[in-house]
Amino acid sequence: MSLPGHPLGCEMCSQEALQAQRSHLVGLLVSGSLEGFESILDWLLSWEVLSWEDYESLSLPGQPLSRLARCLLDTVGNKGAWGCEKLVAALQEAQAGGQSPEPRDGWDPHSLHPARDLQCHRPAIVRRLYSHVEAVLDLVRERGFISQYECDDIRLPIFTSSQRARRLLDLAAVKANGLAAFLLRHILELPVPLPLPLVAAECRKYVSKLRSTVSAQCRFLSTYDGAENLCLDDVYTENTLELRTEVGTAGALHKSPATLGLEELFRAQGHLNKDADTVLVVGEAGSGKSTLLQRLHLLWATGQHFQDFLFVFPFSCRQLQCVTKPLSLRTLIFEHCCWPDAGQQDVFQFLLDHPDRVLLTFDGFDEFRFRFTDGERHCSPSDPTSVPTLLFNLLQGNLLKNARKVLTSRPDAVSALLRKYACTECHLRGFSKEAIELYLRRCHPEPGMADRLLHLLQATSALYGLCHLPVFSWMVSRCHQELLLQDGGSPKTTTDMYLLILQHFLLRASPPDMASHIRGPSLLRGRLSTLLHLGRLALWGLGMCCYVFSAQQLQAAQVGPDDISLGFLVCAQRVVPGSVPDLEFLHITFQCFFAAIYLALSPDVPVASLRHLFNCHRPGSSPLARLLPTLCVQGSRCEEGSVVALLQKAEPHNLQITAAFLAGLLSQEHRDLLAPCQVSKKALLRRRRACTRRCLSRSLRKHFQSIPPAVPGEAKSMHAMPGFIWLIRSLYEMQEEQLAREAVRGLDVGHLKLTFCRVGPAECAALAFVLRHLQRPVALQLDYNSVGDIGVEQLLPCLGICKALYLRNNDISDRGLCKLVEHALHCEHLQKLALFNNKLTDGCAHSLAMLLACKQDFLALRLGNNHITSAGAQVLAQGLRSNASLQFLGLWGNKVGDNGAQALAEALDDHQSLKWLSLVGNNIGRAGAQALALMLEKNVALEELWFRFSDVGCGLLTSCSIISAIMSMGFSLSLASLEENHLLDEGVCFLAEGLKRNSSLKVLKRKVVSSQVNAAQETHLSSRQVLGCLWMIIISAARPLLSGKACWVALQGPGRCQCLGKTLPLIKWAARPGHSPDLPEPDASFAQSGALGSTWPIVTRLSNNGITFLGAEALLQALKRNDTILEVWLRGNSLSLEETEQLSHRDSRLLL
Repeated sequence: MSLPGHPLGCEMCSQEALQAQRSHLVGLLVSGSLEGFESILDWLLSWEVLSWEDYESLSLPGQPLSRLARCLLDTVGNKGAWGCEKLVAALQEAQAGGQSPEPRDGWDPHSLHPARDLQCHRPAIVRRLYSHVEAVLDLVRERGFISQYECDDIRLPIFTSSQRARRLLDLAAVKANGLAAFLLRHILELPVPLPLPLVAAECRKYVSKLRSTVSAQCRFLSTYDGAENLCLDDVYTENTLELRTEVGTAGALHKSPATLGLEELFRAQGHLNKDADTVLVVGEAGSGKSTLLQRLHLLWATGQHFQDFLFVFPFSCRQLQCVTKPLSLRTLIFEHCCWPDAGQQDVFQFLLDHPDRVLLTFDGFDEFRFRFTDGERHCSPSDPTSVPTLLFNLLQGNLLKNARKVLTSRPDAVSALLRKYACTECHLRGFSKEAIELYLRRCHPEPGMADRLLHLLQATSALYGLCHLPVFSWMVSRCHQELLLQDGGSPKTTTDMYLLILQHFLLRASPPDMASHIRGPSLLRGRLSTLLHLGRLALWGLGMCCYVFSAQQLQAAQVGPDDISLGFLVCAQRVVPGSVPDLEFLHITFQCFFAAIYLALSPDVPVASLRHLFNCHRPGSSPLARLLPTLCVQGSRCEEGSVVALLQKAEPHNLQITAAFLAGLLSQEHRDLLAPCQVSKKALLRRRRACTRRCLSRSLRKHFQSIPPAVPGEAKSMHAMPGFIWLIRSLYEMQEEQLAREAVRGLDVGHLKLTFCRVGPAECAALAFVLRHLQRPVALQLDYNSVGDIGVEQLLPCLGICKALYLRNNDISDRGLCKLVEHALHCEHLQKLALFNNKLTDGCAHSLAMLLACKQDFLALRLGNNHITSAGAQVLAQGLRSNASLQFLGLWGNKVGDNGAQALAEALDDHQSLKWLSLVGNNIGRAGAQALALMLEKNVALEELWFRFSDVGCGLLTSCSIISAIMSMGFSLSLASLEENHLLDEGVCFLAEGLKRNSSLKVLKRKVVSSQVNAAQETHLSSRQVLGCLWMIIISAARPLLSGKACWVALQGPGRCQCLGKTLPLIKWAARPGHSPDLPEPDASFAQSGALGSTWPIVTRLSNNGITFLGAEALLQALKRNDTILEVWLRGNSLSLEETEQLSHRDSRLLL
């Protein structure tokens, strides 16, 4: 908005001048947005040019902006020259609207006239409230200053954040309940927003429009059926969002994947590529990815979170792939998201100059038919290119580098190449049991209804397991009346649930007088044509990777208005401005479901074509494709548009869902429901069922036959892939015991590994249904999945066939474990449980103690990285006293403390079977360590002990003396791990004393945190003595054990030393990165001790240890008598360039 250069631009402001410039001023006032006009009113109101009555007359909603502008000019003209001058000043302030106005002198938070002060400082207050208005609204509502009705009225989606702030201030001006005084105090504490640069004043207007647009799109959550709109704030429930971590890279104590709140999405640690700026959010279909993004957009638009970003641009991949014309970056942002009303070039240049203030979100990458590639580079923000090239270069950072991107996708569509350009990957795991309850209570606030639904779910564990995915929780909420009134039992499978929601939609679309008596088969038969029309459209869309349908495509599939009225097709977001909205299925799983209905019921589908459903893939692209055999498919050529052609071209992850639905529809369970819907004879449905059964059974048998033979002496093992899980799911959908029994008849393995296979509660139910028919016990490994307490319940039917169950990293709590133990007491084969990295507390200790006491053939219990304290350890100790079979007990990373260690030590005094005990990271101090030392004196069975002292409460000398006792008393001990014990050099001598009296130790692991010798320690022990003593430890401990076996004595960390026997000849002494130890120099006495004079061919590594020229001289003396050492690493020590050169000439084996 620019001012004219005459009369109004000078002191000659008068009514006559105002009248002469009236047309120009009206043009200025209406050329911007309503936001700019209201900011002018703010200034005039604060200067008292406008009275409150004037302001109210100029703030009427729904009035054309041009009419309001003329009314303003009339009102100000009546104020005289002073009013005209102030109007000019207000126009100038609005023109510089990118700046943050500060309150003038006199802002008194304890003013006796708060309403007047709010008006006086109104422009500054509106700016302060801009990014915090939602939080302030919640606060004043909670304090009782405004009602819920008043809060909802302010939050109407037609208002921007600034407009909401103004309406709150307007309300404070008329309320006499202390709201104005509270706001005056509270607003002063709010942070001052960062101003935009002066040159970007137009950006502020664009940001305001963008926030308003995004807020209007995200304020309400359209239900899947499109029947109603729910306020997102009212029903949104936090999903379990986990940060993906690489297993094996977290150090000694592997932590559980971090669970993030949505607001922490961009602060998460654990970067895959620190130079990338794309965040991947990965989740199964129906896990809530789109809703999560919608919540993110709303939090930004309402100023609650993500305020580091000035611009947020949301995009849908299924919409973008409908765009066929080339696009530039500018066109993508402005035409397909939000168009700036003015200053397009300035706004776009600001985006290019400040990419770190930009966030772009792309929802549903798995529905983008183009596979990610980095082969074609495009770096010009103004030149158009194809949509795939534009998107891929944005993700790579070739365009708008440093702008943050969020990409959601199902797991199968995320390739290794795409991960290369991701800084963080998060997995959306679905609802926890607490989230399911919270969601249902939010959807059903009426008294008692949510309680009834929760009681139904808890009584039907299979249905409860399905609700782990939010889409099923929505179905339960939507079909609550049918579920509560059902007489024939609750749904168990995915197909059951989708058939229930289908009948719910059909009943809703039926006339009221017919809905009461039309049920089951007659209901489906009456709308068979609609089902086939929708099914044909769904199958065609899957084959063409099309998920948004134009009017022409609907017409080609014979989908008419009556079919659309059923509710499964809803309006898609318009991707081309001004275009007629296209239609899409309300969720991708419903598109797969209708495709399966068409394959099951259409007379136009050849039975033989169903084999392609279990064999269609892009070569090498799908795990399922590698599992399934080629099933007698006649020929490779097929007619374009035929069922076979569509199945061959469809995406594998969509076909997996369709295959499971087809298996469920063709099951005996639904025979009576679907048989009357056949257009022809019933034999057609029977033939399709037989074909599906053969495909599933043969596919599994073929897979089992491909398992390599077992290694001699080991159990045969099978590591399944996610595609194998879909085969099991399809078997489960058919609900035929005989088919499951036949399918696993050929599975002869001792260990079934299903780690990282995205196994949730629904998959657990399918696994239990099939695996319980195995002929021989199996070790079932389900580490790093999403089993949870609900999934544990689903696994119980197959617990009797498990000899070992591994459930590391599965979000299992005491409730799930207690149920597991309750059933395990009656399972004769189960001997091992691994529950590392879960949510176990002392609440499960009594169940575990009972397990140890009652099962006298139980061998291994691993409970590392949980939350067991001394109380739980004491209860476990009671079970250990009654147990005579346990061989492995892992409590790594808990908090058992001294009391727990004492209780365990007492229980293990005379234990005859325990061979392996881990107590690392348990805050054990002096008393606990002494108890363990006394236990080792009596225990003759324990072979390996992993242990670490507490950092607090146990001094150096005490720790060292106790370790010495452990070394001398552990007569059966063959491995001792003493990592991270802060023993320093002084502790080495105590180790030596203990090792002199130990004849059994084979492996000693010690991680030294600091090897520095301070002045006080030097009074007791010289540096040379320490180092010489260390070498003597290695030799005295190792040499007696070198007959027959290799010995490893390892001191890990800064000052790491390993002496290995003849089979692994290596000596290391190297500093850990990030530390700068100052190790003493080896002298002649240590070199002559025999360490370097031995005949073992070794490599000696002494890098980064502070060795000086004197120490290097001692090494050279020893090397003169040794012709087997090949290399001595001395890099990173305290040697000058001249000394380095001199030493390198004296012996070439020194690597300097």
